[in-house]
Amino acid sequence: MSLTILQLVPEALPTHRADVAVLFGKYLPRAGVACDMVGMPSAAAADQQGYASLRRPAWHASRLLREARFFWLCLRALLGVNRGNCDLVQARDMVSIGLLAMLVARLKGLPFCYWVSFLMSEGRIDRARANLARKRSLRAYMVLWKGLAEQAVLYRLVLPGARHIFVQSDAMVDYMVARGVPAARLSAVPMGVDMELFGAGISAGARPAGWEGRPMLGYLGSMDKERQLQTVVDALQLARRQIPDACLLLVGAAANPADTDQLMAYVRQQGLEDAVRITGWLPSSQAWQLLLSADAAVSYVPRNMLYDVSSPTKLLEYLALGLPAVGNDIPDQAHVLSSSDAGWLTASDAASMAQALVAIFKDSGAARARAARGPAYLRAARSYAVLSEQVAQQYRTIVDAGK
Repeated sequence: MSLTILQLVPEALPTHRADVAVLFGKYLPRAGVACDMVGMPSAAAADQQGYASLRRPAWHASRLLREARFFWLCLRALLGVNRGNCDLVQARDMVSIGLLAMLVARLKGLPFCYWVSFLMSEGRIDRARANLARKRSLRAYMVLWKGLAEQAVLYRLVLPGARHIFVQSDAMVDYMVARGVPAARLSAVPMGVDMELFGAGISAGARPAGWEGRPMLGYLGSMDKERQLQTVVDALQLARRQIPDACLLLVGAAANPADTDQLMAYVRQQGLEDAVRITGWLPSSQAWQLLLSADAAVSYVPRNMLYDVSSPTKLLEYLALGLPAVGNDIPDQAHVLSSSDAGWLTASDAASMAQALVAIFKDSGAARARAARGPAYLRAARSYAVLSEQVAQQYRTIVDAGK
C-alpha cells in the first residue's frame, strides 16, 4: 500500500539533516511512502531532494518575516489536504505548528503524528535558566517563559492529540513514558547512515602537513561549547603520556566562532598547540577521507538530560568507514557499541577514553580488525534502508487503524 504524507519541518530546505533528507527524500519513497514537504526558506537554490513535493516561503533577511511566511505556508498546506490527497499529517519539532496541524488534521479526519528529534522546549528552558544564573535580562526571562509555555502545550495538548509519536532513541521513549505518554504510541527512530555512500569509493585522504607519521585521532562534528570538547583534549593529553606524538584533528566548527576560539585557548593552556588542529566544516566526502587517514576516531557526548536521549551520527559514520571508534556511554552509543562489538565503549571521563585510545594506537592491526565489523552491523540494524522499512510499516499501521 502506497501512502502520501504531509510533513511540516522547522529546517531550512534543502537540508543536510539525514533524518529529513535521506530518510524522507530517498528511502521512504522506495518503501512506498511519498512525502509532501513544507519547510523554512533558505537562500540556497531549491532542491527537491526526492520528496514528492517541496514548498518553502521566499527568503527574506528578516527572521520575523520568514517565520510569518512559514506559518502562512503551513496553514495553506494544511487547509489544502484531504482524505483524497493525503493519508497522514506530521509535524516535526514545532509546538505551535504541531498544535495547528493536529487541529486541522482532526477536522479533516486525517491521522496526525508528531516527530521529536530533540527536546526543544527543555533545551530552551535549560539555556534560559543558565543565562539567568549568569545575568538577569528581559530576553532570558522571555526565552524561559516561551520554553515553559511550549512545554505545557506539547505535553498537555499536542502529544496527547497525536495518533503516534516518533522519537530519537529508546532513552527518549523512556523519558516520554515518564512524562505520561503511553508507550504504545511511541516509536524510536534513531539516526542511521546511508550505506550506499560508503564503500570502495572512499579512500583515505592526505593527512595535515607534518602529521604524516604520527598516531592521529579524529573527531567529526560540532564544536559548540555545549559539546565540552575540553574532555577530548584532556583524553589526548593523558594518552600522550604513553604515545607522546599523538595528535587530534577536529573536523567541523562551532556555530559561534567564539566557542572555537575558547576551545583553542584551552588547547594552548595545555601546551598542545602542535597536537590539535581544526579544519572547519567540509563536505561529507572530504571529511570522511580525512577521517580515514586517522588511526582512531572519538565520539564524545556530554552526559546530561538533553544529550542522554540523543542519537549521534558521528559514531555511525566512523563505524561505516571501518574506523576504530571510541564512544562514551550515553545510552544510544552504548547500545550501538555493545551490539556491534566494533568499537570501544568507555565511561565519560578523559582517563577512560585515553585508555581506549592507547590500546588502539599500540595495536592498530587488531583495532582495524575489530572495526571491520562495523559496516555489516550498520547494514543490518542502522542503515536508512532498514529504518525506512520500519517507519513505513508504522505509518501503514496508523493509517489502517484510522479506516
